[in-house]
Amino acid sequence: MVLDASVALSWLLDDAGAGQEYAGAVFDALATEGAEARVPGTWGLEIANVIAKCEAMGDLLIERSQMFLAALAAAPIVWDSETYSRTLTDTVELSRRYRLSAYDASYLELALRATLPLATLDAALRRAATKAGVKLLKPI
Repeated sequence: MVLDASVALSWLLDDAGAGQEYAGAVFDALATEGAEARVPGTWGLEIANVIAKCEAMGDLLIERSQMFLAALAAAPIVWDSETYSRTLTDTVELSRRYRLSAYDASYLELALRATLPLATLDAALRRAATKAGVKLLKPI
């Protein structure tokens, strides 16, 4: 699967509302033997940005963030090495075509290139993925 930051961050912040159950199911799917999530090179920056903002606002304790980051480091998450080289070509084109941020388009680009389902809570990215022919992860 391609794992969007929206799903991973909901494991930490518990703020996904109706999507929390989906995020939990993705977490369980990732915990199964042989499972793997691929993420674009921008993924870590998105995670770090949200954590830093939440800590600065007092909504998140550093100790909890550290435990979460350690869990992510131990998870079967593989960073895509081609994200950067496709940023100014494929990713910007997908961003234009589907009116996505470049960050969201990087998940779509990776899912298309790797022919993997996408795990996301982002409504616009879900719509774009469907239009582009990318399957959305439906965890059991």
